[in-house]
Amino acid sequence: MFGWAILFLVVALVAAVLGFGGIAGTAVGIAKIIAVVAIVLFIISLFMGRRGRPL
Repeated sequence: MFGWAILFLVVALVAAVLGFGGIAGTAVGIAKIIAVVAIVLFIISLFMGRRGRPL
C-alpha cells in the first residue's frame, strides 16, 4: 500500500515540476489518504496479531 502512496507522490512531484498544479494537488491528496490508511491498517494488524497468540 505504501507503494501506491509513493507512486502518487512521484506523480505529484512530476506534475508540479511540469506546472500542472491541479493534478499535483490531487495526487498529493490521494497519496496522503493512502499513506494514512496504510498506517492505520498496520496498527490494527499489529494489535490483532498480538492478541491472537496465546502467551
